[in-house]
Amino acid sequence: MGRLENKVALVTGGTQGIGLAAAERFAAEGAHVYVTGRRQNQLDQAVQQIGHGATGVLGDVSSDTDLDVLFAAVKAGGRGLDVLFANAGGGEFAALADLTRDHLESTFARNVFGTVFTVQKALPLLNHGASVILTGSTSASNGTPAFTAYAASKAAIRSFGRTWAAELASAGIRVNTLVPGSTETPGLTDLAPGPTEAAAMLKAMADDSPMGRLGRPDEIAGVALFLASEDSTYMTGAEVFVDGGSEQV
Repeated sequence: MGRLENKVALVTGGTQGIGLAAAERFAAEGAHVYVTGRRQNQLDQAVQQIGHGATGVLGDVSSDTDLDVLFAAVKAGGRGLDVLFANAGGGEFAALADLTRDHLESTFARNVFGTVFTVQKALPLLNHGASVILTGSTSASNGTPAFTAYAASKAAIRSFGRTWAAELASAGIRVNTLVPGSTETPGLTDLAPGPTEAAAMLKAMADDSPMGRLGRPDEIAGVALFLASEDSTYMTGAEVFVDGGSEQV
């Protein structure tokens, strides 16, 4: 028996990086996994890689219409949801002097509004004892130059986790925030303007870590599995840092 045997899980932003690694772990532990992504070819590849009968639903969490399609698909499965990993999001660097309304609105649409309405629309489907996992960021705890919008959006996620944990406890739903440190994913690499800059950025991040390296998506996924499973049933409202010690040491 796997740790998520006969459970149903949804991972938004599940076509690459941490989301894909978590979806693979959930499926390997017995869950039927729904994953979302914004690009059909990546979604198809992810579903094949996850295996175990995973279901892919094309969509963008910043679109209410796409979210309605997603949860209609989950509802049609007839088993509700036991695990919701609200992982989709992203951001770009922009110095304070260069911030625009479009940049702020785009970042908050994905990270803040997307997370709020993903969880809100999932509520009627969440089974008693369900685990909701939000993806936070160490950027919400430190000062990263040129990361105003992203850091602020992730600080909102930290607040959501605590508020929703209190609000949903009576329904038997747990809410925790998973906080990855610098992790070797396409999303991180894409923050740099080119390959040379990306290599330099990743090296600097690794050198700055107490462990002297970046995290791997599978390492973050292992903690997501812990939060999704019955191993963490006495945890809610927590921020769980998986950051190589960067915010702890």
